[in-house]
Amino acid sequence: MQTLIIQGGIPLRGEIAVAGAKNVALKAFASAILTDDRVEILNVPLIADVYYMLDVLKSLGIETDIHDHSVQIQSFSLKNTTVPIDIGARLRTSSLVVGPLLARFGEARIPNPGGCRIGARPIDRHIHGLQKMGAKITYHPEDGFFYLQASKLHGAEIEFEKNTHTGTEALILAAVLAEGETVLKNAACEVEVDDLIRFLVSMGAQVKRIKEREIVIRGVSKLHGARFSLMPDRNEEVTFALAAVATGGDVIVRHSRRAHLGAFLKVFAQAGGSHEVIDDTTTRYVQKGPIQSTDIVTKPHPGFMTDWQAPWALYMTQAVGISTIHETVFESRFSYVSELRKMGAHIDFFDPPVQDPESYYNFNWSDRLEGYHQAIRIFGPTPLHDAVVEIDDLRAGATVLLAALVASGTSYIHGVEQIDRGYENIEERFQKLGARITRKEKEL
Repeated sequence: MQTLIIQGGIPLRGEIAVAGAKNVALKAFASAILTDDRVEILNVPLIADVYYMLDVLKSLGIETDIHDHSVQIQSFSLKNTTVPIDIGARLRTSSLVVGPLLARFGEARIPNPGGCRIGARPIDRHIHGLQKMGAKITYHPEDGFFYLQASKLHGAEIEFEKNTHTGTEALILAAVLAEGETVLKNAACEVEVDDLIRFLVSMGAQVKRIKEREIVIRGVSKLHGARFSLMPDRNEEVTFALAAVATGGDVIVRHSRRAHLGAFLKVFAQAGGSHEVIDDTTTRYVQKGPIQSTDIVTKPHPGFMTDWQAPWALYMTQAVGISTIHETVFESRFSYVSELRKMGAHIDFFDPPVQDPESYYNFNWSDRLEGYHQAIRIFGPTPLHDAVVEIDDLRAGATVLLAALVASGTSYIHGVEQIDRGYENIEERFQKLGARITRKEKEL
């Protein structure tokens, strides 16, 4: 295991560039299975999850090559339709190879997928969709695998009961080579989904969003290779913006995509944060006056993203007054609270009154375990101090990292591998902004 050692209390200043979007890269890799032609994906972040997903493709016999921030994939050598459990179970996105494998080879076997520990994150929503498209699916609890078969997938009209980002993408990937037309209703409208659609269209797919939450896919007989550059990662931009203002700094973010940050920038302004437009792809982030308290409710796009709420909570520890965050997308996404408390944060849990939780929350209410809470109150401003902390998911890791940058003294962060899943060379990039941060192997 590795540890980050951070001397906090230093305002971050300078310039930093946003990397390519992780949440498009992994899906684009799965898309490459849909053709034997060579696919090249540019602006790929060099993060652990990218290497994990490439391992999934390699386990199927697919040729991959990564050079700098470009990945080339060619699936003509694919010889296996089973994802090994030790490879697939560590990454939830591994489930997205199912649609392409079924569409091209009529079968697939995948382990129950893993990833961040932020709730059940069931794949039942796209399993049901694949069944409507003609797939026969069984789950074998004795070995932890889903077994899928389909002589030929066919189009279907599928309406999701709740918003599902991954489910929408999974069924798009299954439908592009299916017979006939597939209509996805109540489909996710995240900008990452639209970037994936642009990639598939460049490969010859016929996919179109005809309404905000309705996507039509007309199956084609064959896709071809393509060269595609990923959009910037909006989660990274929010992390850098909050790192700037929480530390009292002044940071210019390059490869900025402000159009993707509407919900964030609105509440950011309410908190006294300022974003200055330098040009179309460059934004300066700085705090204007005291940080003001806010009340946040996470929602699927175009709402305030669930991925943003953890670093926002850190920002609110420095705000004047009481702030609240109500998490409605996942049933368990407050693992960072205990670690922020170690550093002096004053945060309490509570449950807002909700008349019909099954309908109100985006997750399956039956998956929620006893003792979970859906909201927190953050009391501020609270001086943060150094601590030894542990992290167990990606966004919580970024949050604790920001807290250590804000805090006085020297903090030690264990479980850095979680941060590496979504942020490339994070300590080097923050060092260029003036952060005093180093990495070392954790002594056993």
